[in-house]
Amino acid sequence: MIRKVNASVRIPKRAEIKKKAIKKFKEVPFRKMAPNIVTLMALCSGITTIRFAIMGQWTYAILCIFFACIFDGLDGRVARKLKASSKFGAELDSLSDFVSFGVAPAILMYQWSLHTIPHWGWIITLMFSAAMSMRLARFNTMLDDAAVPEYWSHYFVGVPAPMAAAIGVMPLLIWFDFDEIEFILRNPYFVGFLMLLVAFLMVSRIPTLSVKKTKISRDWFVPLMILFALIVSCLITKPWLTLGIFTVCYILTIPITIWRFLKDKKAAKTEITED
Repeated sequence: MIRKVNASVRIPKRAEIKKKAIKKFKEVPFRKMAPNIVTLMALCSGITTIRFAIMGQWTYAILCIFFACIFDGLDGRVARKLKASSKFGAELDSLSDFVSFGVAPAILMYQWSLHTIPHWGWIITLMFSAAMSMRLARFNTMLDDAAVPEYWSHYFVGVPAPMAAAIGVMPLLIWFDFDEIEFILRNPYFVGFLMLLVAFLMVSRIPTLSVKKTKISRDWFVPLMILFALIVSCLITKPWLTLGIFTVCYILTIPITIWRFLKDKKAAKTEITED
């Protein structure tokens, strides 16, 4: 039995389908652009850090890195909130992180201290930036790796980019309030050692603290809120010293985090063995 095709049903031609596809490709909703705009703001903040570092305006340079950290923390949340995540945005975010937290802090510390070491000061600067690029490249490849154990979800592999930048500029942060010990804080060999240490921590597989999936007990909610209020008060009165101390405290958490990670890893292996 042969079925007749209804003449009133219009079958779209191939040219019309192609035209609609091109029109859909050209039209991008604003919500798709919003996260990328925030990422570009972080990138511009990082580049402006380099400008102020060359001019010797250390306070403005640090402020720009601080703004880059804020924008870097916002772009992912904006993307998830607006359901506007994209591969383009992920690549742009990596480029922004490399400039803002890899190149900008390295140039800043070179202008502030490392330039007094002939040749080696620039080599340390390059090593810091190269370590940041390798860390970000590894992070991008790990996004597609589905074989990551569950216990890794509470940890970063190595020091994350914003914290690496904070540790790298820590001597400058403390120097703002304690310039009388400049002979230590601005010593190029001390700064160089710290930059190399951070470069190693970035590319290492040392587990570091991640609070994205950390859950807080109700008993600790009020004390932590009081602590947070205290930190905000200190940031308002002594911003640079507070950020410097916060960075030192983060470094001190690394051995504790390694101990906790090994404990979680052992527990996970025990569960697998029992199953």
